[in-house]
Amino acid sequence: MWKWNIENQDYLNKTIERCKAQKIILPTFNQLKHPETIPDKIQKELHNIDIQATHPLNLFRINWCNNPVNGEIGDINYLEIPKEITGIKARVIGLVGKFFPTGAHKVGATYGCLAPYMVTGKFNPEYHKAVWPSTGNYCRGGVFNSNLLSVHSVAILPEEMSNERFDWLRERADEVYATPGCESNVKEIYDKCHELEAESDEYLIFNQFDQFGNPIWHYEVTGYTIEKLFNKLKNENSRLSAYVSATGSAGTIGAGDYLRKVNPQIKVVASEALQCPTILMNGFGGHRIEGIGDKHIPWVHNVKNTDAAVAIDDEDPMRVLRLFNEPNGHEWLAKNGVDKNVIEKLPYLGISSIANLLSSIKTAKYYEMNENDIVFTIFTDSADMYQSRLIEMTDAKGEYTTQQAEIDWNARVEQQSIDYFKELGYYEKKAVHNLKYFTWVEQQGKTVEELNAQWYDENYWDERFNIAKTWDKLIEEFNAKTNIEI
Repeated sequence: MWKWNIENQDYLNKTIERCKAQKIILPTFNQLKHPETIPDKIQKELHNIDIQATHPLNLFRINWCNNPVNGEIGDINYLEIPKEITGIKARVIGLVGKFFPTGAHKVGATYGCLAPYMVTGKFNPEYHKAVWPSTGNYCRGGVFNSNLLSVHSVAILPEEMSNERFDWLRERADEVYATPGCESNVKEIYDKCHELEAESDEYLIFNQFDQFGNPIWHYEVTGYTIEKLFNKLKNENSRLSAYVSATGSAGTIGAGDYLRKVNPQIKVVASEALQCPTILMNGFGGHRIEGIGDKHIPWVHNVKNTDAAVAIDDEDPMRVLRLFNEPNGHEWLAKNGVDKNVIEKLPYLGISSIANLLSSIKTAKYYEMNENDIVFTIFTDSADMYQSRLIEMTDAKGEYTTQQAEIDWNARVEQQSIDYFKELGYYEKKAVHNLKYFTWVEQQGKTVEELNAQWYDENYWDERFNIAKTWDKLIEEFNAKTNIEI
């Protein structure tokens, strides 16, 4: 049985006192899953607080329903990409991460990791330095939460990530470490974590790749939100056919475990870069799809629940980023029947969001889906994080033209095919699962016994994904002790 008990009462008392001083009320996972249940007093206060402000009540905005106009809790933030863009019959719908604090959904994963530590006395805000190893947005979310607690924050991410990420972090984090390499160089991030741990036990690592709070947040919040959205948008013939997500830290794809309960026939598809096809062909390499992390299998990835792997050439989302953001790209799309309201929202999609979109198109083509099939995916962050990439491409390739827009749509969207798509049978899944051994047992100190339990123990994943109610009870007890009134 996977249990969470109070580990250090002194740490817990110090955390309670810190939250009293900072006026921090912790939202329950259920409140983030059902944001309409957030107390009315808090919802009214949110109307007056900027969503990007380092304000304690913004913790209640770690959900998919933030109204970008008035700041209140509203409808689900999503964008359906029409067939005039996708070129397919199936509907493709993505949850939009732009309207979270920090402008990316990863802040949810950081809360899923941090909150259980706070309410069980695993974390001492007066002593520990919170370390957030990341390929981009996770460390931003972690720094945001650390700032709320006035906790020393440490961001670790590859040196080739976008300037916007580093600029944001250097304004807010106490320590920022740029590790060698690009998106794919996750081991170098782990190496830096071990170096800091050896230096001092003050450094407490919140590793999204092995902490179950990451996928649990998505199981509870993202999975339920997709179910709710499907029920809102479906007609009598609609099918919840597929869920597509970059593997990344295996947090977001954890929503697929929830959706499997809703529809056992759903296809859960893991997306990755063709230049680093880890699941697809045990591959390795560097690529430019920022924020998806790869070259290993995260400890928290329930591989048994992954039906297929799809790889996207990293040149494709880079070109589509221009199509979706440049004026001449918008002009071409409008001339070809794309609604103006949709065009205005295409900058909601950052590079990895576009990769998810392209993977969704490939999925629909592979399974020969029709107008009754709905494919859900995640638009993790927006083009706000990649303006420097647009400038770089303009400098390298010249101004973007309507002719180039037509070429990019035809070659990079409409012509997406079913190549580099692999269905995973039992032994293909087991082969992917076995890759965990080399990272987690040989390098990171996990046990073979638990590795085998992940595969053979029928209760292993359910025990973890169903822990949120236990955490919520602890959060409620914690809030009662801080006794903060709004």
